[in-house]
Amino acid sequence: MAYIVTDACVRCKFTDCVATCPADCFHEGVNMLAIDPDECIDCGACVPACPVNAIYHEDDVPHDMQEYVALNKRLAKMWPLITAQKDPLDEAEEYRKVTGKRSMVSEEPGS
Repeated sequence: MAYIVTDACVRCKFTDCVATCPADCFHEGVNMLAIDPDECIDCGACVPACPVNAIYHEDDVPHDMQEYVALNKRLAKMWPLITAQKDPLDEAEEYRKVTGKRSMVSEEPGS
C-alpha cells in the first residue's frame, strides 16, 4: 500500500511533505506532487506535514478522488524526483481551499 497525493495539492504544491519522506518517493509536476506507490514505504510521515491535507493512505482516498490513485502511479513515472522542500506556488493561498481541481492538473513535469 501507499500514500496518495490528491486534489488539495493542485495549484498549491506545498512541499513540506517532501522534507519528511524517508523514502524519497515524491515526484514533481509543474502544479502538484505525486507519490510513487512502488517506492512509498507506507510510513505516513508525509500526512501530518501537508498543510492542505492532500495526502491519504490508498485505502482512505475519498470516493470522489479515486482517480488520483492511478494518476499518482502514472505521473510519478513521468516526473522528476523531488527530495528537498521548495517554496509553494505563488497562487497557493488563492487555491488552498478550492475543491474539484482535477481538471487543473498539468501533466507537465516540474523542475
